[in-house]
Amino acid sequence: MMSNLGRIPGTRKFGHEPFTEGAVELGFDLLSFWRWSASDLLSNATRGILAEYLVARALGVGEESVRDEWAPYDLTTPDGVRVEVKSAAFLQSWYQERPSRVSFVVPKTRAWDASTNRLSDELARQADVYVFALLAHQDKTTINPMDISQWCFYVLPTSVLDARTRSQHSITLPTLGKLCEGTVAYHELSAAVARAAKCQKESFNPAAPTDTLRVPLSS
Repeated sequence: MMSNLGRIPGTRKFGHEPFTEGAVELGFDLLSFWRWSASDLLSNATRGILAEYLVARALGVGEESVRDEWAPYDLTTPDGVRVEVKSAAFLQSWYQERPSRVSFVVPKTRAWDASTNRLSDELARQADVYVFALLAHQDKTTINPMDISQWCFYVLPTSVLDARTRSQHSITLPTLGKLCEGTVAYHELSAAVARAAKCQKESFNPAAPTDTLRVPLSS
């Protein structure tokens, strides 16, 4: 009878760890698995994880941490701001007749606690700030998800999404652009998230002016 079935936290790997059969090394390592499983950066699943990593590095939390796939939100900044990252692209790895129509899925969810294996009772958006990462490049001959200049980012406090009178499930790119008053570049992400977090905090203050729900591009 197993006595401990609690959560196993992720530990950071380095790539040189060997696959084994018992004590016998098999001649291939973890890096070979990463190359096999994650080299197609344009695939929807891998691009989404890459977007999380880029935002994590911009916020100063991606160098030593390990991605938690089942966390109720994607990232936590050094100041404790909870961040959700959503990703989209105009171009896909498969054949296209035209660029994809971009929208982001932003539903309310029930938070799952990996330590207890229980869902919360309340439907809500779990993060304080949403970062929408768009791989905006539109030339398949030169697209490179590792080139930060090909990405743009939209940043919103969660209160803006909660206050929308239209769809609570998804948001289109034109609507997002209006709510954010434009995009921010990669090097501006940290400051933009801090401003959005401030707006989020002020949104719970009845005395705060209504324009705090709009996120300025600069302080």
